[in-house]
Amino acid sequence: MDQPSGRSFMQVLCEKYSPENFPYRRGPGMGVHVPATPQGSPMKDRLNLPSVLVLNSCGITCAGDENEIAAFCAHVSELDLSDNKLEDWHEVSKIVSNVPHLEFLNLSSNPLSLSVLERRCAGSFAGVRKLVLNNSKASWETVHTILQELPDLEELFLCLNDYETVSCSPVCCQSLKLLHITDNNLQDWTEIRKLGIMFPSLDTLILANNNLTTIEESEDSLARLFPNLRSINLHKSGLHCWEDIDKLNSFPKLEEVKLLGIPLLQSYTTEERRKLLIARLPSIVKLNGSIVADGEREDSERFFIRYYMEFPEEEVPLRYHELVTKYGKLEPLAVVDLRPQSSVKVEIHFQDKVEEMSIRLDQTVAELKKHLKTVVQLSTSNMLLFYLDQEAPFGPEEMKYSSRALHSYGIRDGDKIYVEPRIK
Repeated sequence: MDQPSGRSFMQVLCEKYSPENFPYRRGPGMGVHVPATPQGSPMKDRLNLPSVLVLNSCGITCAGDENEIAAFCAHVSELDLSDNKLEDWHEVSKIVSNVPHLEFLNLSSNPLSLSVLERRCAGSFAGVRKLVLNNSKASWETVHTILQELPDLEELFLCLNDYETVSCSPVCCQSLKLLHITDNNLQDWTEIRKLGIMFPSLDTLILANNNLTTIEESEDSLARLFPNLRSINLHKSGLHCWEDIDKLNSFPKLEEVKLLGIPLLQSYTTEERRKLLIARLPSIVKLNGSIVADGEREDSERFFIRYYMEFPEEEVPLRYHELVTKYGKLEPLAVVDLRPQSSVKVEIHFQDKVEEMSIRLDQTVAELKKHLKTVVQLSTSNMLLFYLDQEAPFGPEEMKYSSRALHSYGIRDGDKIYVEPRIK
């Protein structure tokens, strides 16, 4: 049901967290009590407010009474205002400036690109450590203003903002550890490298669903641009050559990589993709969310040697020679047919006669008896069969169950089947 337009933050807060609608406080402590003002506040005089407020999709357009926000939200640490109708940064500032302990703020899917964020307004965000601006179409100018006023910002989310370029901030943000900038259109590495300049302490860079086509940078330069990068997500990027994968080794602290859905890997099997990636990335400990154990690494590196051993010398990657130095030249794996045997040659013993026969293992005991009728001149009802495994220590086993398949006996070439007439 559509929310009415023109609702204030305080109006929505009062409605959602009134004792009638939200009777139980989440977490320790009681509800917040504010005595009624002489003028008579339209608020309830008591609200059950948790420290995490979720007010998404409520049609909020403005802040409301700032004194009431300050009175009720002094303990709030996380605030989700996503998918509202906030289009004025000044109104956002009125809310945030009155939530002194706020560390997490989600402003996704608000039409804030319609206004300019002034530095005096951005100053009210100073304590925020995690900021989400997904699908807000926030300009880089707005992002720069925020970065200058948020000295403790650790995580920034800029997804779905239609970025095709990156504009460098005049000031580096030393505090940022995680940048989530998926689902934009950042195709050129010259744009991505600016992120390293702006965020030198970056630990995690999530670039999924950007059509990045190549990593055009020298190894030394990559190490300087992202000296602290531990994790990178390149899911569904446009990378199409192994040289780009090799360049990931230039990040000195990289240990986690995500590389699903890239053009380079489309022609390989699932097993080949994982093993070839692990072998080329010797420092990673997690690939596509899964831990790389020591045993898997060795198996992958040996697989890599065998995979490239028949390639022309000019097509063999440098990593091949490094691994040959480590393991030596390996022999190709023997091709073993693991399919179950479909037929065997056995000896059929009846009275003093012995006849060698080839029998199908997918048939049942009853079907074998029909097959033997003409050989032993007995009807199936008068026929008893005994199977002798040549290595079994217990003697012949009667094949008494007509519907049992022959392969379940473990019959092998050279085994014996004895036929005897049933004694009436």
